[in-house]
Amino acid sequence: MAGYDFNAPRLCVDSQLQKNARIALDRAQANYLLNVLRLKDGESVLIFNGQDGEWRAEISVEGRKSADLVCVEQTRPQEARPDLIYAFAPLKHARLDYMVQKAVEMGAGVLQPVITRRTQSTRVNLERMRSNAIEAAEQCGVITIPEVRDEENLERFLKGLEKDRVLVFCDEDAAVANPVEALAKLGNKGSGVAVIVGPEGGFTDQERALVAAHERCVCVSLGPRILRADTAAVAALAIVQSVLGDWN
Repeated sequence: MAGYDFNAPRLCVDSQLQKNARIALDRAQANYLLNVLRLKDGESVLIFNGQDGEWRAEISVEGRKSADLVCVEQTRPQEARPDLIYAFAPLKHARLDYMVQKAVEMGAGVLQPVITRRTQSTRVNLERMRSNAIEAAEQCGVITIPEVRDEENLERFLKGLEKDRVLVFCDEDAAVANPVEALAKLGNKGSGVAVIVGPEGGFTDQERALVAAHERCVCVSLGPRILRADTAAVAALAIVQSVLGDWN
């Protein structure tokens, strides 16, 4: 993404994007552009919807509190959603917000809350997760918006995984070894990847056995220290992306 203009404001919109399309902004978006950023009529904004790529649009001001955007030109074509599932035991509020944002930045294509025996919070605010995912995409130049799935219990999630999907199991009880070497042994994986990180209290022995029983499960250690779940998300996704993902 060399040369990308990170100074330009970016907004995610719900409308279809094409040349000369006129996009009506909601009150919050108009207030942000006109009163927070103080943009003027004719100034440019980058917009995307997760389907039609990224576009440069110009502001058409219609009073102090109202504005539309007019699509001028496409700046980037749409990218396919990464075939990377990030499965995690939900956390409480701010820490879950942080984890969702970082997972989007790291290239997760699916966010899958998984309920385990030691999960701290079993009530997941999916709309809040989606809002955080969109905000992270807006701020970081991401075009594809991750799919936010309903929470599932661990056993059901594992049964629903494709047999040929690589499952990277971040196991706090795994022997400390180089996780990059463990993943590199997979070679050309030829299929999607799922990463699963457990709750603060870790998986039970029974849950650990369920995860390890997946046909293409790879158990990895995230080092000699016990990481908080939100920290483990960043560490695990960085390792996976560097070996099996789009960093390679």
